[in-house]
Amino acid sequence: MRHRIIIPLLFFVFAVTAVRAQSPVVKTEADKTRILLGEPITIKITIQSPPAGITDHFFADSIPHFETSKDPQFDSSGSGDSKVITGIYTITSFDSGHWVIPAFVMAKGIQTDSIPVDVVFSDFNPDQEYHDIRDIIPVKPASKNLNWVFFAAGGLVVVLALIYYLTRKKKKPVEVIPVIEEDFYGDTMKELGKLENSPFGDKEYYSALISVFRLYVLKRKGILSLQKTTDDLVLQLKDLGLPADLFSQLAAALRMGDFVKFAKYKPGAADRKDSVDHIKSAVSAIEKTIQPAAS
Repeated sequence: MRHRIIIPLLFFVFAVTAVRAQSPVVKTEADKTRILLGEPITIKITIQSPPAGITDHFFADSIPHFETSKDPQFDSSGSGDSKVITGIYTITSFDSGHWVIPAFVMAKGIQTDSIPVDVVFSDFNPDQEYHDIRDIIPVKPASKNLNWVFFAAGGLVVVLALIYYLTRKKKKPVEVIPVIEEDFYGDTMKELGKLENSPFGDKEYYSALISVFRLYVLKRKGILSLQKTTDDLVLQLKDLGLPADLFSQLAAALRMGDFVKFAKYKPGAADRKDSVDHIKSAVSAIEKTIQPAAS
């Protein structure tokens, strides 16, 4: 009777152990969770006993607020149920803030862990040791028996100065080249005009459009926005005093660039034309606040 119980029990334990050994195990690691703008971060994903169909490239193609800085690397070892696949992804971010790399589902019941990442500017460290200015160290007076050296050096300097003054050639007056002020407004409108007829794809088109506008407000209004998010830029533009309807159209055109960048929206030809028209109208309105009114 005891053998009849023990043998089925051993068989059940062996079956459970075998099933567990064959269950996929996913491990997600990041070499850092706090980076500066543009600093790379490495994500390592290891899958032990992967199910059929998973070979490589099992991470997300695009991640909000992050960009791929180089091609992923893959490695596999073992065979059969004990096979191990490792993928190493190198990404970075130019959007400051606290972001979360979301979990990515690779197969039914199998997904990576989410990873929180802080993207910051270079901060001043108040705990760093303060280096004070040292006092001036007094110089010991030279020995009296070396005074003749100083007199001789002084006389030589006077002689060389006289020779230079008597033999030098008179220099021609320097021609003053007039400084031509840059036409930031005209250059911006030309760039926007070229962009209307460009053959760019949607992502390249909106990337160039937003870059032209960011450069304009930097040169004409001193608004530093090249490393800011679109929401940060829109907040800064509120202080320009644009009409409400024009400001709303401008904000919509800027946010359209984000939608296209992250493949959340496919714009048509009318969308592209409306966006560049709204940017042109905003640039003209901003320029009027800078130029004095004609008398």
